[in-house]
Amino acid sequence: MCPQLRADKALVWLHGTVKTPPFSADARVESGVLLRRLQRGEALGLPSSRPMPSIGKRCHELRVVDEDITWRLIYRIDVDAIVITNVFKKKTEATPRSVIEVCRQRYRAYDSV
Repeated sequence: MCPQLRADKALVWLHGTVKTPPFSADARVESGVLLRRLQRGEALGLPSSRPMPSIGKRCHELRVVDEDITWRLIYRIDVDAIVITNVFKKKTEATPRSVIEVCRQRYRAYDSV
């Protein structure tokens, strides 16, 4: 299939939103641009995204710097969709264990349907 005719992957939101507020308008736009790139099949790397194998295969953390807040969107790249399982403020270097566990649970529930 010609790349221009390939349909964008759907965005599936299991939890969280990207809206103003709490995101600034600039951070909301940046999030939208990055998500659109993912939908079109582009592989993102640092500093925009990094793999999160602690959550599962094909899972990643999208990074959005917003004035004095750093946002994270946890997503998984499926064949037909970008599945977003969490949106949160990042306050520490490491992703909180509770976030990792919640994301795993949400993906298990999503996969069982």
